[in-house]
Formats: sequence, structure tokens, C-alpha cells
Amino acid sequence: MKDIVRVELGARAYDVEIGPGLLAQSGARIAPLLSRPKVWIVTEETVAALHLDTLRAGLFAAGIDAEALILPPGEATKSWSHLQRVADWLLSQKVERADIVVAFGGGVIGDLVGFAAAIHRRGIRFVQVPTSLLAQVDSSVGGKTGINTSHGKNLIGAFHQPTLVLADIDVLGTLKPRDFLAGYGEVAKYGALGDEAFFLWLEDNGPALAAGDPVLRQEAVRRSVQMKADIVTRDETEQGERALLNLGHTFCHALEAATGYSDRLLHGEGVAIGCALAFELSSRLGLCAQEDPSRIRAHLATMGMKRDLRDIPGDLPDADGLLALMGQDKKVVAGQLHFILARGIGQAFVTADVPMDTVRTLLAEALAER
Repeated sequence: MKDIVRVELGARAYDVEIGPGLLAQSGARIAPLLSRPKVWIVTEETVAALHLDTLRAGLFAAGIDAEALILPPGEATKSWSHLQRVADWLLSQKVERADIVVAFGGGVIGDLVGFAAAIHRRGIRFVQVPTSLLAQVDSSVGGKTGINTSHGKNLIGAFHQPTLVLADIDVLGTLKPRDFLAGYGEVAKYGALGDEAFFLWLEDNGPALAAGDPVLRQEAVRRSVQMKADIVTRDETEQGERALLNLGHTFCHALEAATGYSDRLLHGEGVAIGCALAFELSSRLGLCAQEDPSRIRAHLATMGMKRDLRDIPGDLPDADGLLALMGQDKKVVAGQLHFILARGIGQAFVTADVPMDTVRTLLAEALAER
């Protein structure tokens, strides 16, 4: 039984289908969108080895031919060089403006391929087939695409909505535990930012969900996607409310830059640590009770997740170095850094009224505990 969440954006509205067996059904889902029976898949080595044959078979069952470009896995693939590689491949394949490209992978592939689709012939359609929990609940929905640079994460990109999202719950079963839990960092974020009842549901069901319960996994994805779809519908290009979805990300992006976008810190792990820091900062500023950051950390601990700077291996910059990296965040407005803070679990808000000395002290103390 699948769920469908509609992202209502007028003429650019699209469905997010969530459920088991969607790779095998991909041809039937994608065929009505095509101007000719062919698609171009961009994926990465790990996903290709596990799932590309299943996706090809699903497309072939509907008479759809497919060409595939297979890239290296990892955050480093979200780069200028790989963007150029994808762009050159699409041109060499003579992909036309009426054609569709399939982004088949986690958040890295979705962001990279979506950006390539946005700029190829000034914009072509693409379908997201997310294979990680993080991509299914967050990055595949909402149309944010882009790459990382030496200056920071996701600073080059475009808003380019997909035409369809197919989130096959079955593929989550092939994720390594660390990768699944990294994605869970984004799931917990949704409850923390806007739905305390969902956070309570996660406290009750998170361990069974992580252990593999498919019904709970589908419900977690559905509720996360519905929250994001609702916010994106109201604020597509992040002029206001959509910024709430970046809870924990200001800290996270600085930590990712500090660790060189490497396997030392996965994005969802950074989000989890960032959420804990954001709630701790909120508590120190008198915005929420101390029980709230403690509750966030306790749930992350129960799930076996990273939650503090001491959980990141290797060296980190000092507090001033991390603050400098935070200054490259996309939420800088007129030179002033905006934070997503909280008045309680499920009560996030955006503010620029944050004393940097308090942030510096918080980071210094967290670093001293390493």
C-alpha cells in the first residue's frame, strides 16, 4: 500500500509516491510523462550495484529504454567537476528539452542531477528516485538543487522542482546502519522544528523503525514529506517559513566544511548535532527549557546517533574558526547570520537576534569536551 503526498505548486505541482516496490513499477509511473520512450539515469556506484538492474527492469516493462551515467559515491561528487561531467554527458547523449533525466541515488545525486537538469538547455524535467532515508524525507522534495564549493555547502544552485518523486521504502533495507541513522537525523528534525506530536511518535517508534519495521518506516517518510510539502507550498523559494527546514543546518554546514565534506561526518549526522546545538543555544538564551535540549540528546542517544562535537573524529577548528565557516551560510542577510532557534520542541523560529559571544562560548565549551 503506497502513500501519495501532493506538492501543490500550481502548474508545477507533482506527486511524491511512497511505498514498497516502486522501482519495479517505475516504468508505469514515468511513461505518462515522456515525449519518447527513453530516459537518462544518473546514479552512483553503490546504488548502481544494488538497484540499477531493478530500475532498468521496471522501465523496460513499460517499454522505456534507459542510458545510465554512474558517478563515484560520496559528498565530494557534489562538485564543479562532476556537474561538468553530467552536463557534458547529457549534451553528448543529445537529451532534448522535452526529455526526462532520472536522479537515482541519495541527496548528493539528487542535488547534483537536479541542478544539471535546471541548466541543461535552460531547464529540462527530472524525476527523483531517492534511495537513502535522508533523500526520501528531505532533499528529493522541494526543488533545492546545487553543488558544494570551497566556500561552503550548496552555495551554487537553483530552485528546480522535480516532475515526480518515487520513494521506494524497500531500498532502505539495503542501507548501512550508519547511513540509515544519518537520514534519521532529518526525520527527527521535522518533529523538533514543527510537530511535537511527531517527535513523541518518534520517541515511541524510532528504535523499531531503525530495526526495519517497514510500516513504521513508510509512516515516518510520509509524515516528514507531508510537513516539507506543506511548507514548500507556502514558501517555495525560502523567503520566510521554509528557512525553518534548516534547523540545525547552520551548525551542520560549518561542521561539514570543517571536516572536508568527508566520511568523518555525514550530512544527517551533522544535522543531528546541529539540532542539539540549536536547542542548547535556545536554552542558554532563555527561549526554551533546559529539558528540551536534554530530550533531543536523549532521543539521539537512544537511537545510537552522533549528538555532540566530541562524536566527530579528527581535529576541528577552534570556536572562531567554526564561526567563520558559519558566516558562509546561505542564511546570511546583509552580512548578518540568521539562526533557527526554538521556544520548545515543535516551536522553531528564525531570528538574527543572537549574541555571537553566546554562540562562541557554546562552541568553545563543546570543543573543550572533545
